[in-house]
Amino acid sequence: MAAVADKSGEAALVAAAANDKKNSLVVETPKSESKEFNVQNLVDMFTKLNPLAKEFFPSSYQQNQTKNDGKFNQVPVGNKSVGNENFSNRGRRNNSNQGRRRLNGKAFRAQRDDSIRQTVYVSDIDQNVTEEQLAGLFSNCGQVVDCRVCGDPHSVLRFAFVEFADEGARAALNLNGIMLGFYPVRVLPSKTAILPVNPTFLPRSEDEREMCTRTVYCTNIDKKVSQAEVKNFFESACGEVTRLRLLGDNVHSTRIAFVEFAMAESAIVALNCSGMVLGTQPIRVSPSKTPVRPRVARPTLV
Repeated sequence: MAAVADKSGEAALVAAAANDKKNSLVVETPKSESKEFNVQNLVDMFTKLNPLAKEFFPSSYQQNQTKNDGKFNQVPVGNKSVGNENFSNRGRRNNSNQGRRRLNGKAFRAQRDDSIRQTVYVSDIDQNVTEEQLAGLFSNCGQVVDCRVCGDPHSVLRFAFVEFADEGARAALNLNGIMLGFYPVRVLPSKTAILPVNPTFLPRSEDEREMCTRTVYCTNIDKKVSQAEVKNFFESACGEVTRLRLLGDNVHSTRIAFVEFAMAESAIVALNCSGMVLGTQPIRVSPSKTPVRPRVARPTLV
């Protein structure tokens, strides 16, 4: 019986060796050296790997583990169906930005409405009346913040907007019909606010304030009119032009110009040019709030 057991044990070992040879892989190297890899061992190693591990997961996808089933949903990060947290944060940011814009819009409208309430519209202003004279007249009603005289292309007279720092606009209405120069002016509540001037453009010295008295602001200039034609137009009608700045862009259909004369009297005469046709458009001329500064030469690169 012991002999039979030994023979059966040897047979089992032989059978196991035969199976190992079938599952073995022999690789021959250039040096005729053989190395044996067990395929079953490789299979066991691969089955132990986690395909959803971080090192095997593409960076363009996001792991979204749910609390219910504990599974991973492979969804692109850019997809709107995922990222409840990301999109909720983005929504909160957008909501806050929209709220800030609404607040800024309300504040802007409130400030504009206050400016309109504190502004009066003055018409039928004599051509010889300056902004300083007009502001001096209305300063008796309250502190004048801004005074803007504009040329009227349909009349030899001009109109203006006067803004106060307080409730002076209400008192200013009592000046309706007062004589200023050779004509009685009309004073009405304004329907618009004065567009503020960029502070960097305002005069910075007495010399620049003097330059403003010799400068006019011209609008509604035909785009086909050249700078030389604008200069010739004002020199032939008003006097010598010392400096001229013609400006325009691709948005507006017309251009503007700042014209500086050698004499302040020429600037006053230029105000009478409102309504005159230059090119194909009637121009509008008003006193300038800003001087025409000489252009700063840019340094040349050597």
